[in-house]
Amino acid sequence: MPGTQGPLNAFLDLRQMPVANAELGPLAGLRLAVKDIYDVAGYRTGCGNPQRFEEAHAASRTALAVQTILDAGARFVGKTQTDELAFSLFGQNAHFPYPVNPAAPDRVTGGSSSGSAAAVAGGLANIATGSDTGGSIRAPASFCGLIGLRTTHGRIPLDGAMKLASSFDTFGWFADDIETYETVGKLLLGRDPHQHPLNRPLSIRWLDAFVMGPAEAAEYARMKALAAGVIGQPVETEYAFASFPDELYWCFRRLQAFEAWREHGPWISAGGRLSPGVEERFGFGRTIDAKIAGTEAARRLAFRAEFEALLGNNGFLVLPTVPGAAPLAAGAPEQFQAYRERALHLLCLSGLSGFPQITLPIGAIDGAPFGLSLLGPSGSDVALIRLGRKILDAARKV
Repeated sequence: MPGTQGPLNAFLDLRQMPVANAELGPLAGLRLAVKDIYDVAGYRTGCGNPQRFEEAHAASRTALAVQTILDAGARFVGKTQTDELAFSLFGQNAHFPYPVNPAAPDRVTGGSSSGSAAAVAGGLANIATGSDTGGSIRAPASFCGLIGLRTTHGRIPLDGAMKLASSFDTFGWFADDIETYETVGKLLLGRDPHQHPLNRPLSIRWLDAFVMGPAEAAEYARMKALAAGVIGQPVETEYAFASFPDELYWCFRRLQAFEAWREHGPWISAGGRLSPGVEERFGFGRTIDAKIAGTEAARRLAFRAEFEALLGNNGFLVLPTVPGAAPLAAGAPEQFQAYRERALHLLCLSGLSGFPQITLPIGAIDGAPFGLSLLGPSGSDVALIRLGRKILDAARKV
């Protein structure tokens, strides 16, 4: 298994091979880094696990979404570190030196798209691909001061990508400015199928309560006020769903783990080796039987219907992306677990619904980034990017 290279431990130390790209196009001259769950022709896809890397053969074709970016002129500059089998939130893969968060070096980058976020935040790439199953675009983007969109589920094909939990897996990317971000979005997404204007911002009080403490609450209020100057004051909803927050959290946890075990359980059972934390998460999935999964799938459908009705054609939700700034890299296990649980209460809404969510780097706690999110109806991805651009423009003027 290769190690890492470069000052941020963002890239895998692999023998570089030529990867063709278009000479001209809207992304010509830009550098592209690729998360190591996506196939790149001529490279093995290791998925953050030494055994998987050794067992893999070099890919014969590049993942479809990655190829689209190359065909638009971007130049491949390397594969990036990922958490093991993409099943983590903090970017601390036991098999590698941890990637460095350029925006807050004493804090984690976030996972599982850890190397990709570090590469873009550190100026080593202009664009980097990632994925978001439970939050692996949104959390690293918030932690590293980047824009990050969890796309509408199923909107961008995942051909040539490692699966984790198929009904949650989505393609995502980071970019070093909103103009590049929007250009990539137009290439991958095309025209939004959701053609109604998003002009009715909403907030839910119990979601706001998942920020970490008074400083985070004050900064979130400031971000929300800044955004309100652009999008209008969010209408507060006291309570929105028949399921309580903890029930939605456990619905997500159980379904994700069930699908992850279904996908990777045969390999693990046949002798696949994992580091302890990741092994524990897959072990939880092994305990979820079809009856439990069926109950949670029904809960998910009911939630999606209620959420769809809440948003309607023109509504979108304003919420904190994560509970606050990234956890300190040297934090205790119990601190990481407490943060993870709070974060997933916020992150699970987009995953359970399949609706798109964008995080915007307009806040900070003790000098470390903290993102504000907009979550819109299915198929409103490009509209969210454009709203985000307006908010970022306003933030620059403050």
